[in-house]
Amino acid sequence: MSSVMVVATVPSSSSSTLPHPLVSWRRLRTNPSAKPWERPRVLRVRAAIVEARPSSSSPVPDDSIKVVQVYRGGRGVVYNRAEDLQAEARAMERAVNATVYGPELLSNKYGSSPIKVAGRAMQILIALGTFGVKLLLDQRKGVLDQNKRARGAELRTIFTRLGPTFVKIGQGLSTRPDLCPPEYLEELSELQDALPTFPDEEAFACIEKELGRSLESVYSVISPSPIAAASLGQVYKAQLKYSGQLVAVKVQRPGIEEAIGLDFYLIRGLGFFINKYVDVITSDVVALIDEFARRVYQELNYVQEAQNARRFKKLYADREDILVPDIFWDYTSNKVLTMEWVEGVKLNEQVAIEKQGLKVLDLVNTGIQCSLRQLLEYGYFHADPHPGNLLATPDGKLAFLDFGMMSETPEEARFAIIGHVVHMVNRDYEAMARDYYALDFLSPDVDVTPIVPALRSFFDDALSYTVSELNFKTLVDGLGNVLYQYPFNVPAYYALILRSLTVLEGLALYADPNFKVLAASYPYFAKRLLTDPNPYLRDALIELLFNDGKFRWGRLENLLVQGKKDRDFSAKDALQPVLKLLLGTDGEVLRNLVIKEAVRVTEAFVLGTVVDTYSLMPDLVKGLIFNGNGNSPGPLVMSKAERESMLELRDQVSRIWALLQSSESFDPASLQPLLQVLQQPEGRSMGGRVIGGITQRLAARLLQQVLRVPPTSSSSSTT
Repeated sequence: MSSVMVVATVPSSSSSTLPHPLVSWRRLRTNPSAKPWERPRVLRVRAAIVEARPSSSSPVPDDSIKVVQVYRGGRGVVYNRAEDLQAEARAMERAVNATVYGPELLSNKYGSSPIKVAGRAMQILIALGTFGVKLLLDQRKGVLDQNKRARGAELRTIFTRLGPTFVKIGQGLSTRPDLCPPEYLEELSELQDALPTFPDEEAFACIEKELGRSLESVYSVISPSPIAAASLGQVYKAQLKYSGQLVAVKVQRPGIEEAIGLDFYLIRGLGFFINKYVDVITSDVVALIDEFARRVYQELNYVQEAQNARRFKKLYADREDILVPDIFWDYTSNKVLTMEWVEGVKLNEQVAIEKQGLKVLDLVNTGIQCSLRQLLEYGYFHADPHPGNLLATPDGKLAFLDFGMMSETPEEARFAIIGHVVHMVNRDYEAMARDYYALDFLSPDVDVTPIVPALRSFFDDALSYTVSELNFKTLVDGLGNVLYQYPFNVPAYYALILRSLTVLEGLALYADPNFKVLAASYPYFAKRLLTDPNPYLRDALIELLFNDGKFRWGRLENLLVQGKKDRDFSAKDALQPVLKLLLGTDGEVLRNLVIKEAVRVTEAFVLGTVVDTYSLMPDLVKGLIFNGNGNSPGPLVMSKAERESMLELRDQVSRIWALLQSSESFDPASLQPLLQVLQQPEGRSMGGRVIGGITQRLAARLLQQVLRVPPTSSSSSTT
């Protein structure tokens, strides 16, 4: 995220209209009697640490670089895509001298300014040193745990006073359950930017310098004061002169590079001290500081933020309920960003949203589904979806704002996360512990054996609830305690995933205290497991459906029920990956399991039909057939429990088939490829084994009936 909101909310009590387009900025600035729109309150938006990676050098695929007339933002402003790409290239040229983080540059710059360095160092040492002394006193008095909440709040205040660098450090720590106890995480997550705005004259001068043209030539009107402000910059509302379109203009705070550079120079020196003298910390602190500083410096390049927004829009704004503002490249540079203005209400303002005839829960569900696509489908995600960066538009769309800091989920981690959920549902804590290798939580040389009991202790209690009852924040807090106690190194992407979903659940709780984000997320997981051909997810599905050699039809039924709730679910794609493996060269073990289950199901349908037919017979006919005993308990020699189990299996399979048939995308013709595959050698062999197994089972049943021998417990258990 960049530290200031790109598009601000206009309160419902204020007018969202601009003065007459012919009123120039100069008149607004010099004439006190001019009437600009009512000023919304200044919004304070917090910043956060995030892993940011530049997008590829090619903004869009080559086949899209052609002259195409489209309508920007749905407002009827026609633009040429080829010209837009050329404008982006010009913006990149304007940002060619953007400052990048370099330890050597900082050392050369501040090594020759000892007085300035000493003054800032004294300010930081007094603030943090006093806090450290208080922690030592708490420890000696035995009240360290008791005072965690109060000390966390105190640290939040200290970071705010120390300025933007430490605000970002605090926000970074708020996403690291492996470094901070839960009480500190909660306090630091509320950290807000609270710096005053800088003079408008400086902001307007910056715009003219960066764009190389006067304000009058760019805007027909611009707000005389910012409508949003934070640590790195502030935002103005304006109207473009050439098109009349409303835009948000973000301007970087003067001198911010100087302030951040000096702080990182000092913090890096502290890192060298820790590496040399503090043995309890085994990580390379200097390397961690360099990585963090590099991300913060990326935030200062507004062209990079614009490219982030463009990429995010391309990936996720294909849904009609998602809105991502357009970029105006000709009015964007290293320190100035111009984006489409979006009218809307912050997602935590429930009353204002409902006045527009919208429902908060619908918007939150949209946010959850989009977040899951970001985190687990494409891997490129908005790192800080707090209420200030999520707006409900009047037409019911969810608008994402502020793309200064983005993050990416590695491809292998995306599948590992879904597999981790499967292991959690199965309560396979040994597999959960091993997942932390794939998730890059633990180095391969760490023994996970001691971690398993801690996972079992927490999740056995948490999973006593159903998925629909499980509170995500409770789950995250409990997992955070486990991570804090053991040598975990939580990657930035995972910490941000947890916070993202926690924030969305928190927003929903305003409208519905019983809302659970896991219940809202489950349809997406079910759809991915049933339809994704990735080998990792295919194996996870098999692991979920088979247990101790038996197929769990109830799990499959539940997956289909949940998967159908996802609007992208396709019945024709469901289970296709498993069927391909089943008939493949590596599917022998699975084939044996499926053959055994196919025999059970066929037997259940055949014998179930016999039971149903018997129940419809008149007592006289029953008596004639069954040795004159019209009160016979049934036509089959089997226990009541076995008969009920068999009928339940038949009914479950029937319900599953009905679920597939009721799907809008179901087409019986989609089964034709399966019939073709069954004609192949492996398919014919499998079919023959199924028929042979059914024949043997029915023959055994018939022999039991003839001899009227009750089934043994062992034979009953194998059914």
